[in-house]
Amino acid sequence: MNALHVIPALATRYGGPSAATLGMCRALEGAGVRTLIAATDADGSGRLDVRVGREEAFGGIPAIFFRRHLGEAFKWSSGMAGWLRRNAARFDVVHVHAVFSHSSLAAGSAARRAGVPYIVRPLGTLDPWSVKRKSQRKRLLLALGGRVLLTHAARMHYTSEDEQRLAESVIRGLPAGGVIPVGIDDDYFDIVPCRDPAAPIVLSLSRLDEKKRIDVLIDAFHQAAAARERDSWRLVIAGDGPTALVAHLKSLAAQGPARDRITFSGWVSGTNKVELFRRASLFALPSHQENFGISAAEAMASAVPVLVTPGVNLARDVEQAGAGWVVGEPVASVAAGLMAAMRDAAERERRGRQARSIAERFRWKNVGRSLADLYGQVGRDRRSAETRI
Repeated sequence: MNALHVIPALATRYGGPSAATLGMCRALEGAGVRTLIAATDADGSGRLDVRVGREEAFGGIPAIFFRRHLGEAFKWSSGMAGWLRRNAARFDVVHVHAVFSHSSLAAGSAARRAGVPYIVRPLGTLDPWSVKRKSQRKRLLLALGGRVLLTHAARMHYTSEDEQRLAESVIRGLPAGGVIPVGIDDDYFDIVPCRDPAAPIVLSLSRLDEKKRIDVLIDAFHQAAAARERDSWRLVIAGDGPTALVAHLKSLAAQGPARDRITFSGWVSGTNKVELFRRASLFALPSHQENFGISAAEAMASAVPVLVTPGVNLARDVEQAGAGWVVGEPVASVAAGLMAAMRDAAERERRGRQARSIAERFRWKNVGRSLADLYGQVGRDRRSAETRI
């Protein structure tokens, strides 16, 4: 089976969706599915250092890149659209990552024209909270092709049951959905924690965006720090984002009782990222909305208990398994959760063990098999429909 994955961009600055797409393709290759990724060369205001219009290896996976001509949000690319029209028929299935991007609309159009079934992974963009952000733009894109993209998909690919439930509450008439989580590299399961009891760490690791509510986490940490018995704790914020937002967060960090114990480490990856998980005593992700929350899942695989808000779609799993703390969105609720976790080392260890246990289902080999099975079902449905005709 040949599968084409289409995503707006693969640069690391775009966080989990880009990393997850590469991971999916590696896992699918292991399950016997040949893959190719098509993406633009977008990298914020710059461009990835890749060749355009020629297949090459990127992150160990065959990929082809096209010039992003216009718009950081929409990432319009005439080269990608033309290539998709000419090449969609080469593939047995097209996996579309995102909804409100030119690459997604172009991929859906090309697949329908070629008679190739396609799957849409909406990346949480159909969540009610997400749909309200830039709502006029999204309503326009739904009218100009987004709704057709969705309703003509062979399947929807959600990464959690909550993502599916919320999407179906917003868009009527969506195709049947399959829930297959994002995978976690085996390296995280092999981490042996090395936590310093004299300087325990709350870790936040993500793309810095308003929806992550890092400002709330900083305020909550200041509140927790005001309780003197917890003055040994540190908050490490790993990630990068818009210059103005980063400056604002650093200003907030410098204006409270924990100002000397909040560190911004910038974007981390590879061994540096693994080392942060190895040293962390608690992971915090108080987002408005996360269709999965890959960094939280990586923390769980590393035996780090997590503190999340209900907007993180892993929250129900965390609560049911006792793998961390699920807290309300207000600053006071996040602060109370932090202090509850900080005061009880034995409880953190217990919840960390539970976290690693439930994270087992996120191993990439399991995800790869599930995706291959989904592709097989889509192929069987297509052949059955052709037989009836």
